[in-house]
Amino acid sequence: MKRKSANTTNNLYPVISVLAILALWECLSVLEIVPNFMLPSPAETVKAFVHDFGLLMYHSRVTLAETLVGTVTGISIGFLAACLMDRWEPAYKAMYPLIVLTQTIPAVAIAPLLVLWFGYRMTPKIILIILITFFPIAIGMLDGFRNVDRDAVNLMRSMGASRWQIFRHIKFPSALPNFFSGLRITVAYAVVGAVLAEWLGGFAGLGVYMTRVKKSFAYDKMFAVIFLISIISLLLIWLVNALQKRCMPWEREEAAGSEQETIK
Repeated sequence: MKRKSANTTNNLYPVISVLAILALWECLSVLEIVPNFMLPSPAETVKAFVHDFGLLMYHSRVTLAETLVGTVTGISIGFLAACLMDRWEPAYKAMYPLIVLTQTIPAVAIAPLLVLWFGYRMTPKIILIILITFFPIAIGMLDGFRNVDRDAVNLMRSMGASRWQIFRHIKFPSALPNFFSGLRITVAYAVVGAVLAEWLGGFAGLGVYMTRVKKSFAYDKMFAVIFLISIISLLLIWLVNALQKRCMPWEREEAAGSEQETIK
């Protein structure tokens, strides 16, 4: 009972925070502290969302498709890069500085070049998402591999385990927390990267929708699409959390054991 009440209380805090922000936003709009055309009220934003719901869903499908392809590819490249750098020290010395260097280039600077080189279709958006998403996965997995329990590795070696067996039973499970931490960052940045690339050039997607409503000064629709992007990012993060619980059941068991000890 205590656990359920504590979980309920913890879930209430973000709800209260969001409601407080919405109430403040409504007051600023109704009292015209900020001009209404610059800051539409939450009610007007919801109305714009409902009015353009079909169009928003169409553009969302395009953005989600780009996000999915780019994220899966970025995760795959990041994972392979981490494995390669962990396996061969020369690969680490050669690749690590280049991986860090890719993150010093602002996405807003390289996105127009990608559009110029690869056109206005999905290719430049996917490439930008890959550049954004592979870094957290590669660095997170590499740190997980290198911070593995050396005693466990030595024990496996003394038992005649192969490199693959050590990787499968020791290194990979130990790196999973780092992987999912990086994945949460990745899915959030992936959506933003897709929208940014669409903003700079494209035929469909939430970024294209934003440029169109911005030119018509329909700021209620701008806020509606911003909310939609936030909702998509939150849903993706929630899916990552659910996947982590499914892939790492031992964490739940450890948490339950700790709670029982605390109660005792």
